[in-house]
Amino acid sequence: MSNRHFLGYPRERGLPGTRNLVAVIPSVFCANVVARRIAEQVAGTVALCHPVGCSQVGWDLELTARALKGVGRHPNFYGVVVVGLGCERFRAEELAAAIAEAGKPVEMVIIQKEGDTLKAVERGTRLAGRLVSEAARQSRQELPLSQLCLGLKCGGTDATSGLAANPALGWVTDRLIEAGGAAIFTEVTELLGAEDILARRAVNRDVAEAIRTVISNMEGRLRTATGWQELQHRSALISPGNEDGGVTTVVEKALGGIYKAGSAPISGVLAYGQEVPGSGLYLLDCVGHDGEAVTGLVASGCQVVVFTTGRGTPTGFPGVPVVKMTGNSATFQRMQTNIDFNAGTIIEGARLEEVGAELLEKVIRVASGEPTRAELGYHDELFCITRDYTAGVSYN
Repeated sequence: MSNRHFLGYPRERGLPGTRNLVAVIPSVFCANVVARRIAEQVAGTVALCHPVGCSQVGWDLELTARALKGVGRHPNFYGVVVVGLGCERFRAEELAAAIAEAGKPVEMVIIQKEGDTLKAVERGTRLAGRLVSEAARQSRQELPLSQLCLGLKCGGTDATSGLAANPALGWVTDRLIEAGGAAIFTEVTELLGAEDILARRAVNRDVAEAIRTVISNMEGRLRTATGWQELQHRSALISPGNEDGGVTTVVEKALGGIYKAGSAPISGVLAYGQEVPGSGLYLLDCVGHDGEAVTGLVASGCQVVVFTTGRGTPTGFPGVPVVKMTGNSATFQRMQTNIDFNAGTIIEGARLEEVGAELLEKVIRVASGEPTRAELGYHDELFCITRDYTAGVSYN
């Protein structure tokens, strides 16, 4: 595995990109339309619109700032145009400065300074076009798998997820970490009941304690939000689709879900928006909501996300490839324009190692530029910043 490579874009600092786009990021929801119109007019750009950035204080504002800064610094973006209104709580100047610290070219448009929407769009379009021209001079280079950070996610889980899709992804996770790469898993709401198993995989006692703490904190938050009685059997934490697909409890779901994290030691627990510190396997503190979790993975630096789904889902993330895989062959046949990989062949008799090796090749091709189904379908629904206060805790 140490001799395996992918084709990526080296960056001045940090990990390389698997894509080479220009991001247009509003610092506040008031700038969403301007950001979107800029991206619509300039090929090679993506807009990352969101509903926050003002009327926030404390941990709520901190989570928004962390997420936007992390996404803006992401290696898949050559450069960034930050669009602000001019009077928001989370200032565009702060966002632009944080992105510039990562060695990226950054431009800024302030709507109130420009005068109106049309003038702001005109200036933003000009700036974005210039950055895209600069990005076009970059070229892919052969890079070792030690330079890849893989995000691990599941959603629309059914019984085949724990039997086939997650084990196949876990095989890939182990091979990547053996090669010196990194992987991050999350969805703490769906780890209830697996805390002892995960803690035993920690590299040391401090990490083991952090794993137990993050899961305990999340369960406490859930009990406060949903009521103690509902959570006596933790049955409120699975969806009707999970039940229809043969998953009966959140503990059962957790025991199947952790397969995607393979068997490698867990190197640490990351707070929401915290950059991955190096190679190894990490747990990211976030809820199971697909958008909030994938946004957290991206903000931590994952250049590719692999998303297992038994029931099927079409969603994607702007600027970061999301590989959809399923352990359900019927879902794969039904949703061929949405699902990239079928691990259901394991249930039909294929060896886990063979399917895992095929999935690894798929991940390498995607990291090297092959578009995912979500990218081809222009899906970008997964950009969603969490507002769950437990994600603001630091475990280092």
